[in-house]
Formats: sequence, structure tokens, C-alpha cells
Amino acid sequence: MANLATREAYGKALVELGKENKDIVVLDADLSKSTKTADFAKAFPDRFFNIGIAEGDLMATAAGLSTCGKIPFASTFAVFASGRAFEQIRNSICYPELNVKIAATHAGLTVGEDGASHQSIEDLAIMRAIPNMTVICPCDDVETMAAIKEAAAMKGPVYIRLGRSAVPTLNSETDYKFEIGKAVTLKDGEDVTIFATGIMVNEALKASEMLKEQGISAQVINIHTIKPIDEEAVINAAQKTGAVVTCEEHNVIGGLGSAVCEVLSEYYPVPVKRVGVMDMFGESGKPAELLEEYGLTAENVAEAAKAVFEKKKRV
Repeated sequence: MANLATREAYGKALVELGKENKDIVVLDADLSKSTKTADFAKAFPDRFFNIGIAEGDLMATAAGLSTCGKIPFASTFAVFASGRAFEQIRNSICYPELNVKIAATHAGLTVGEDGASHQSIEDLAIMRAIPNMTVICPCDDVETMAAIKEAAAMKGPVYIRLGRSAVPTLNSETDYKFEIGKAVTLKDGEDVTIFATGIMVNEALKASEMLKEQGISAQVINIHTIKPIDEEAVINAAQKTGAVVTCEEHNVIGGLGSAVCEVLSEYYPVPVKRVGVMDMFGESGKPAELLEEYGLTAENVAEAAKAVFEKKKRV
């Protein structure tokens, strides 16, 4: 499998979109080399706007451009997009339901050495709480390319969470079909369902192989759209296996785990265990070391699956 960061795929997708649609414009907050919007700036300099280190202005300007018929993609690091520019996203983009796409990179612990101040572990929670916002967290480069194109095609605000570190390509470029709000079953199973998003999809697949060796059949479902979540897929999986694990590179509060639990508590309660950052800040370190330190590995997912499987048997 190839390894490519989702931010790299974002840069490539923008250039392709720019060739197809002259209304695509891109804005950045002086981080274009890191967010990979520099690719678009090089190809279409007259449709690229460096707003500078002024994230509120970034979002407000994107909102203004959308009212003129443009399709703006606004980019900065996830911690700045969801934090510094929250008010503008809420009031200037989502309240009037404008057609702005926020592609935020460097999300989660895998920002690595930049440390806790730059490791956004709450952005999914913040963005999914805003009315009218669609929230997407792709797992690899293929899914990212498809997600960016689908985001551009739909009307309304979208938040796309992207990463700094390279991740394995899990999907086939020729066969993969991305649909906003529709979960993707990557592996069938009978004993437990593992819902995963972003970089944790790969860990979930590895965990399913570990569980297989221990006689546990694990279903793996990629939830790339956190909002609107695929309620039907969540309920059907819970009815089938009777036990659920969620895994995400995000705080266990407010992200995928919360979204899945909200659905299950209302429609079909089953034993659930959430794998994620346990409501604490990160620290500086290499991405792989941080994922291990904070319990975001295939081994952790497998242990959680075994726990809910045993709990299911006792219920």
C-alpha cells in the first residue's frame, strides 16, 4: 500500500477541481505550503488568496466570495480553523448557510512534535455542534480526493478534517465510491462492529485481523461523514453484532464515539467502548509514539472489541 498524507491529496484535488470549474477559489492563512494549497496557488494564482495570519478574516472573506457565486475552499490548521475562527464560521458561514468549504489540516495527535497547542483533538465536536455544517473525516488519499470533489459539488458549509502524516491507501482509486453521509463497510463480521474514522480506519482493519486469530469476527465500518452520520448503518450494525467499538484520533467527547452513542442510545442500545483521546491534551512527540502513548493503536482497538464482546455475552 502507498503512503500519502490526506493534506497532500487535498492539494492535488484542488488543482483538478480548478481545471474543471473556474468558480473554485482557494484561501489560506499564510500556511499554504503546509496545507498544500500552494499547489492551487501555483496553477491558478489569480484565484488564490493569502489572507495572512488572520483566521477570522479568512472565513469572513470566504463567506463573502461565496455570495458572489464562487466556491471557496478555506484552509488553515484544524486548531486555528475550529478555535480562532469559530465565531465567523458560526455566524458568517453556517447561520446564512453559505457555500463555503473549510479544509483544515494538521488535525489530531499526529501533528506530532508541534505539541498540544497545535494538536486539535476537539475540532469534530466543535464543528458538528454548529447547525447546517457537514463534517467529513477521510481515511486516506483516495477518499480525500473523492470527498473534496463531493464537497465542492454539494451546496452549503462543509468541514473536512485532514492530517499531516502519511497514511496507507486503503481504497481503490478505480472502484471507490464516496457518498456524503453514507458509511462504508470494509469488512464483514458477526461478533462485534468497529466504527472508525480518519487514520483510525487502518488501525481498525489491523485490529480485525488480530481478533480473527482469537476467534472473534469483527465487522469494520468506515464512518467518513461524522455529520450527518449514517444512522441506518449504525443501527443495522448494532442489530447484527450486538457490540460496538468506536475509534478516532479525537477526544472521546463530542466526536465519532459520541455521534454513534447518540444514535444507539435512542434507537438500539448495545455495549459500546470508545477508543480515542481520553479527554486530555496531547504532548510533543513522534506521531507513532503519541498514538501508542494515548491508546490509539490496533492493539487498543482489539482489546476494546474483546471487552464489549465479553460484555455482550453477559447481558
